[in-house]
Amino acid sequence: VHVEGRMPYSSNMTYRVQLISGDESIRAIYKPKDGERPLWDFPPGLHKREAAAYELALAMGIPFIPTTIIRNGPFGEGSFQLYVDAIHEEHYFTLFEKRPELHDRFREIAVFDFVANNTDRKSGHVLIDKQDAIWGIDQGLCFSSQFKLRTVIWEFGGEQINTNLVSAITAIRDNPPCEITNLLSEAEAEALVQRCTW
Repeated sequence: VHVEGRMPYSSNMTYRVQLISGDESIRAIYKPKDGERPLWDFPPGLHKREAAAYELALAMGIPFIPTTIIRNGPFGEGSFQLYVDAIHEEHYFTLFEKRPELHDRFREIAVFDFVANNTDRKSGHVLIDKQDAIWGIDQGLCFSSQFKLRTVIWEFGGEQINTNLVSAITAIRDNPPCEITNLLSEAEAEALVQRCTW
């Protein structure tokens, strides 16, 4: 792991790094647990929520979160997430206005945010890359056992949820994947099942 530098505007220690194996390397975002600022409403371990969010998106069949794993790094255990080479002038609000063909993906992210209980979906947490793929980043503030959804994606309120998503959510409710629940507390895992039931 080669640290390139600290990411600007981050409240916690967040680094862009290169992961190097022989002649191959890829960029990633590294968020060490020991670099987290204490929060009154979330216990330490936001890096685990980042990884749990990635696993939840996969389980829901909407892989919009870059691959995220937990490993030891230069500053201790943390999450490593593939770096998205995004068009930073664009974000949720600009894309919603200009790109109606992306609205179905935004609908999926809205449902994900409900199921994950995302308390921090900002406009800038929705990225688009140069291949027109939509990505969601910064999912550390998810999975609270208390329901407190905070997201900028409200435009689709009142619509029916896609039946494929309902089926995926029902499967998660009936058999919560251990790839998710092993990263959460018992109360958080129970709350996830409750939100799936809703």
